[in-house]
Amino acid sequence: MLNQRYAAIDQGTTGTRVVVFGEDGKHFSPAAIAHKQLTPNPGWVEHDPMEILRNIRTCLSQCGVVDAMGLAHQGESVVAWDAQSGLPLYNAIIWQDQRTESVLRRLRAEGVEETVRAKTGLPLDTYFSGSKLGWIMRNVPGADELSRRGQLRLGTMDSFFMFHLCGTHVTDYNSASRTSLFNIHTLQWDEELCRIFGVPIAALPEIRDNIGHFGDVTCSGNTTPLTACIVDQFAGTYGHGCLQPGQMKITFGTGAFLQSITGTAVPDAQGSGLLPTLCWKLPGEPPLYGLDGGVYNAASAINWAKKIGLYSDIEEFSDFPDQPAIARGLAFIPALSGLGCPYWDRSAAGLWAGLSLETERKDMLQSILEGIAMRSAEVIYAMDKVRPIGDTISVDGGLSANLYFKQFLASLIQKRIVTPSNREITAQGVALLARKGLGNAHAMNVSTQQVTTEPAKRDLSPYFAKYKDIISRSRNLRSE
Repeated sequence: MLNQRYAAIDQGTTGTRVVVFGEDGKHFSPAAIAHKQLTPNPGWVEHDPMEILRNIRTCLSQCGVVDAMGLAHQGESVVAWDAQSGLPLYNAIIWQDQRTESVLRRLRAEGVEETVRAKTGLPLDTYFSGSKLGWIMRNVPGADELSRRGQLRLGTMDSFFMFHLCGTHVTDYNSASRTSLFNIHTLQWDEELCRIFGVPIAALPEIRDNIGHFGDVTCSGNTTPLTACIVDQFAGTYGHGCLQPGQMKITFGTGAFLQSITGTAVPDAQGSGLLPTLCWKLPGEPPLYGLDGGVYNAASAINWAKKIGLYSDIEEFSDFPDQPAIARGLAFIPALSGLGCPYWDRSAAGLWAGLSLETERKDMLQSILEGIAMRSAEVIYAMDKVRPIGDTISVDGGLSANLYFKQFLASLIQKRIVTPSNREITAQGVALLARKGLGNAHAMNVSTQQVTTEPAKRDLSPYFAKYKDIISRSRNLRSE
């Protein structure tokens, strides 16, 4: 047992990587492969699932012998495939894809959103899987016929990968809870929800605990059990050690993804704009629930600023004056893909307010960081009202390396920000779960080193109130 090794498959939005952990917590990443981003129409985002499957196999072939594997995946992205051939009927439709917005507007007009919220905790938003699978059923040739013959397989991307790697059509409770088709109270696929979105329930995968024996993976002549599966953001939550009510983490990636733990009962988040969510379920235990809130644009806003020529080197996002840009009257609303939690408003658009002849590029860059922090603070405040969170928040992702950003956020919310020194926090969560799924109960020796950012004793609340007013002006700006 002392020499056991665990491979964490981290299949994300832009690429696939594998990180191998030993019992001593030491780890290495033998391979990482990016995949193509396909955008056939404005607002559409697709991936080739067979390309990603090949990338997973290639990464695993570089691992050597391991004792167990775990899979973290994109979450709400979906695939449809033929059970006999194993081939996808269409590209994977990715969580960022907005092609179903008109369908969701119709469903809102029909008054079904409250039914969906009550059963799933989720709003009607293109972010989630149900409307994407319904689009496939209506628009992809052969899907309906395969369904009638019992040959159609539908699911989030984990189920497609496990079908090919393990020969099983399965998913886990956490992944299922992100689809808008899973009832978080009954812990089952829901017939009424499937009818609302036009998804055949018989084509959906079997739902299992987040750890256990999902099947065996054969790679380079070695057969290894796959013992954990979870959405990448929640793998990060587990990797951060956020396991108890009141603990919270934020991952700053393409967007900002905030999760807090609330306990073993579904939290009452009515009217908050937050998403009650099932974080994970372990064998013989009740599910652990939490609150989830997404800000659509974080690193994507930084990348956009580079695209339009505001900076050329990421080092330019440093050495800002102590006075915030918003104190000088400049504010940025990072609604480049709309406003996520707590608004869930795709009609909102990005907005700068307070521009003047004195505004310089450096001011605009500073305001972008502050805008992402302000949007994150909105979600934190909302979570704190539903279930008080502790005085420390753990963060990871690209923006967690920016000292100004962390200091501004810590001072704004008056909470300590900690950043784990281990940058493989998502993979660490997967490895810990895979290890637990193999039956190892004693603790693995993982690094607890972290960088702490203490809040400054300054009152930024007047600026937050001003920011909230500016946010209201960003809404209903986007044409349909």
